[in-house]
Amino acid sequence: MKYCLGLDFGSLSARALLVAVETGEEVASAVAEYRHGFIETALPETGETLPPDWTLQDPKDYIDALSAVCHEVTQGIDPSGIVGVGVDFTSCTMLPVTRDGIPLSYLPEFRENKHAYVKKWKHHAAQDQADRLNALARERGEGWLPYFGGKMSCEFMLPKMLQILEEAPEVYTAAAGFVEAGDWIVWVLTGALARSSCMAGYKSGWTETDGYPSNDFLTALHPGLNNAAEEKLWGDVVPVTARAGLITEEAAKLTGLAAGTPVGIAVSDALAAVPAAGITRPGTLLKIIGTSTCDIILTPERTAVQGMCGNVPGAVIPGLYGLELGQSCVGDHFDWFVRTCVPGPVAEEAKGRGISVHTLLSEKAAADPPGASGLLALDWWNGNRSVLTDTDLTGLMVGLSLTTRPEEIYRALIEATAFGAKVILDAVEEAGVPVERVRVCGGIPLKNPFMMQCYADILNREISVSRSSQACALGSAMLGAVAAGKAGGGFDTIQEAAEVMPRIGKDAYAPNPAHRKVYDALYSEYRTLHDLFGRGGSGVMKNLKAIKRREFISAC
Repeated sequence: MKYCLGLDFGSLSARALLVAVETGEEVASAVAEYRHGFIETALPETGETLPPDWTLQDPKDYIDALSAVCHEVTQGIDPSGIVGVGVDFTSCTMLPVTRDGIPLSYLPEFRENKHAYVKKWKHHAAQDQADRLNALARERGEGWLPYFGGKMSCEFMLPKMLQILEEAPEVYTAAAGFVEAGDWIVWVLTGALARSSCMAGYKSGWTETDGYPSNDFLTALHPGLNNAAEEKLWGDVVPVTARAGLITEEAAKLTGLAAGTPVGIAVSDALAAVPAAGITRPGTLLKIIGTSTCDIILTPERTAVQGMCGNVPGAVIPGLYGLELGQSCVGDHFDWFVRTCVPGPVAEEAKGRGISVHTLLSEKAAADPPGASGLLALDWWNGNRSVLTDTDLTGLMVGLSLTTRPEEIYRALIEATAFGAKVILDAVEEAGVPVERVRVCGGIPLKNPFMMQCYADILNREISVSRSSQACALGSAMLGAVAAGKAGGGFDTIQEAAEVMPRIGKDAYAPNPAHRKVYDALYSEYRTLHDLFGRGGSGVMKNLKAIKRREFISAC
């Protein structure tokens, strides 16, 4: 039997999925958590307190996880039977490296410098840099800006590079380059840097016609960015369906994989899920629901949609554009509430029944009709990715009283993410992109039917669910098979792989007509709050964040 291997680097862990090439059967899987998780409060090496909105990681954790999952998932099989390896990674997750690909945080002279570490996609401390970049781009009429929804997020490569230049020029100068962590993992495996057109196109301002934003623009933004594209973002930008290289002898020792195994170009985790969900044509909106949510829809031509992250040609399906939007806080939303706000008796009841607190709260919430709690929330606990593209926005809950129950708050949080999803769906359709179907994937949709019913009711769309709990890893495995090619035991195109390997569930959630009227009313109120706090009607959220930052600086 021939296999392909998908390596999926998520927010807090890495996963490996071994898949049978001919059938798409998921043969084995492994998960390894990153030792340090999110580094958000203090630097491990020194205990230095990190400012608000910082989210770092240690690249050593990625290597340890890579080694662990590869060795575990290949137990009992001959590694030479793996025809190809694919890699996906949360993006934009960036790090400064030497010319040989060594992370600066590995070097003794930078081990205690917070700017030498990985800046995760959740790192929102470059908002000021993003604001100035966007203002200059609007002033100059930069042609690439509309294809980032009118704003480049602070989560992206250029704002983070500018933050390093301004706050740690010694790190910026020492860095031979800044790379996406996905591209870096492929570099570790193959010994050569190949930049993903997917990651560069969505998160670094790169276009297939003009490359990165012009040197004239970058220099106007900051003189220190002169020649930044050439000197700091060097390396060929390669389509994701290409082969990046072959597993080196050194990487074979690290992973237990066979030297000479083909490796595909890295891809953003959300985009990897597209072929895994069996999507190769326009018309289907895919929602990858996890820590955050990414929304992807294929389009035949480049289209500008308010608040989109990008619309990149051949992002995963050659000949089609991949339009991406999303929400910064979904699974994190519910996890925050369970960790910090659930009373002891609720946790004890869940334990006594042998179920998770999430399951218990969902069951209890489902017993009430929509609107019965009198609660309404905004889903901005981690800022807004689309359509407002503003990480200084924060969470909000309206309608709390002394009779409010935990399950009512939990339901309001679920409904808030669904309302946020509807804002995105409306924006896509208003831009002239038809949405004929909605498909979801990820662990949450498989575990929480109540949440999926809420989404169907609020979006007023039938929702189908991918049966794979690891759609991103499956998509990466498919791209690994394409890197091998048919002659190497894989496939020549991703479309051919998508005919065989995806696992699409037959069951779907249909909207409940009885819920439509009340959800329409709640959505109207959601849009009122959305526009009041998100479009300049009230500056209270930003003012509170500014006070928080000032107090942090004063305390230091």
